[in-house]
Amino acid sequence: MFGDSLPPKAALTPPAPASTKPPPGQRSIDSATLLGPGGELFIHHQQQVYRLRLTSQGKLILTK
Repeated sequence: MFGDSLPPKAALTPPAPASTKPPPGQRSIDSATLLGPGGELFIHHQQQVYRLRLTSQGKLILTK
């Protein structure tokens, strides 16, 4: 009846955190190195320019 459409309990469990190490052979760079002292980077991709910046809360934001 009401509970019939609920997913199994296992489906409600959050996924395990991702590994902090990249897979072998994959490139990796620290965000501080990437963004530099100004905390932002401009990326040119397919004739568009994107801005990757560090917020005051320590999060990364990518905007067009």
